[in-house]
Amino acid sequence: MNILVFFIAFFAMEFVAWFTHKYIMHGFLWYLHEDHHTHEHSDDIIERNDAFFLIFATPGIICIILGSSFGIPYCLPIGLGITAYGLCYFLVHDVFIHQRIKWFRKTDNPYFRAIRRAHKMHHKHITKEDGECFGMLWVPVSYTHLT
Repeated sequence: MNILVFFIAFFAMEFVAWFTHKYIMHGFLWYLHEDHHTHEHSDDIIERNDAFFLIFATPGIICIILGSSFGIPYCLPIGLGITAYGLCYFLVHDVFIHQRIKWFRKTDNPYFRAIRRAHKMHHKHITKEDGECFGMLWVPVSYTHLT
């Protein structure tokens, strides 16, 4: 059952990330996210947008502590699922797409090309309005068949 809870938490985070990105990051917390759109090619190591790492990590950390230290049922697999999604998000978004660490530079995998394409479409908008492609791991089908 814990494995099922882990995967439910992991996949639910894609919706949480999409919702938060669309309605919070491109909404009332735009001032934190804006530099990610307007200074994408800057040499800054840290962006204000990186504050979202802490915002997203906090529930996972709390769940891990509640599950492992206090034995609250299902908190540990939920916290681990959230944390695993955070690791995937970091690897896909910061490492693979934005090359903040120079790994995974060349790939011919259609899924990864679609992720890059969808994210590029998201970044063509430098304001908080008219955005598209707010998710990370789920890619709209329209981006998977383009060459």
